[in-house]
Amino acid sequence: MPYGRELLLYGEKRNAVLDLAEVQRFGIDSYNDADYVSIYGLRPAQWYPRGIRLLGRTAVECTRDALASAIGRDVAVLTAGTPQALVVDPFAGSGNTLYWLLHHLPGAHGLGFELDPGVFDLTRRNLSIMGLPIEVLNVDFAAGLSRIHAPLGSLLVVFVAPPWGEALDPVNGLDLRRTEPPVIGIVEQLRRALADYRLVCAIQVYESIQPESLTELQTRFDWQTLRIYSLSAPGQNHGIVLGTLGWKPRNG
Repeated sequence: MPYGRELLLYGEKRNAVLDLAEVQRFGIDSYNDADYVSIYGLRPAQWYPRGIRLLGRTAVECTRDALASAIGRDVAVLTAGTPQALVVDPFAGSGNTLYWLLHHLPGAHGLGFELDPGVFDLTRRNLSIMGLPIEVLNVDFAAGLSRIHAPLGSLLVVFVAPPWGEALDPVNGLDLRRTEPPVIGIVEQLRRALADYRLVCAIQVYESIQPESLTELQTRFDWQTLRIYSLSAPGQNHGIVLGTLGWKPRNG
């Protein structure tokens, strides 16, 4: 059986801790790249001997280095010259996107929420091994938003990438209304809960995306742009919708 999305996300390996060979096999079988699951700036053969471990579901769902760094660079360009008080990942998973956002936004503080206890325990351990100053709480994103405390009016960066689950269809692409929870509902909750702040939302998407769900998302923002990154084979690339709430960039 190939070590692909079905086995690791929905099958018997979903909540299993993968060994190095399994991580590399997933990369080879799915993307012809043994180093596909590179995180914290390290290839699998580098992070595994340090004691870093991932569940099957996290290997599939994590934002790998190349993509997370590209997202961080674009957010840094958008927010250049504006001090960031806080960078938030409501669905932290491995914490790798927070790692790269903080890398490109020096001086910001990272806060993540992860409800799944198995993912949370491993991520907390991994971050400790790496010595990364990222705080991750074992709460759902709605409860986590109430834990946010920053100077009123400051700029918050929020990376939105809830589990896609069945929302990614191999024929019809990604439907942002079917993620778990739906992306559009998350944005509305951010608008209400963080109304006292200026927000940058970086929402992970796929190059094949249902246009109605994309349009419905884009209309929620004061300003927005879509970026697709050419980091994988055609048809397998990810991207982001960058959107702002409570402000518009000067170059927008």
